[in-house]
Formats: sequence, structure tokens, C-alpha cells
Amino acid sequence: MGGEGSMMAANNSLKNNRSLISKRKEKSTLSGSYSNLELKEFPKTTPEDLAKLREKIMHENQVLRKKQWFVFCILTAVLVAIIYFY
Repeated sequence: MGGEGSMMAANNSLKNNRSLISKRKEKSTLSGSYSNLELKEFPKTTPEDLAKLREKIMHENQVLRKKQWFVFCILTAVLVAIIYFY
């Protein structure tokens, strides 16, 4: 009967794959400790700073929205012109 060689190759392939999985699990553990880790100190913000930042971000978003609206209008006008004159 034929097929013994292909079955042996399939069994070897499965065995090799199983051994790779076990090696992968061993490598996933963390080595070392975080006990000596030094955390950075960040300055505290005041409500005034947060309000200024909020206003700045809102202004930037307004400017961005105006630019996007302008580009949208121009592209729409060009598209309408192409459709109308074509």
C-alpha cells in the first residue's frame, strides 16, 4: 500500500509544530523586575492652563473645519462643472 511516506511526513510536521508552540510559550515570560523602576514626575496643570489649552484646540479645530469646507466646496464646484460641460 502506498501513502506511508506521506503520513510519516504529516506526523513529523505535526510533531515539529507542537515543539515550536512550547518554545514560544517559554519565551513569552518577562525576565527581570520592575521594582527598581523610577517614575517620572510631571508638573500639575492649573484650571487656567487647561482653559487656555481647550481654547487653543477649539480654535485649531475651527480653522481646520473651515479649510476642509473650502476644499469640499471647490471640489464640488469642479465636479459639477465637469459634469455640466461634459
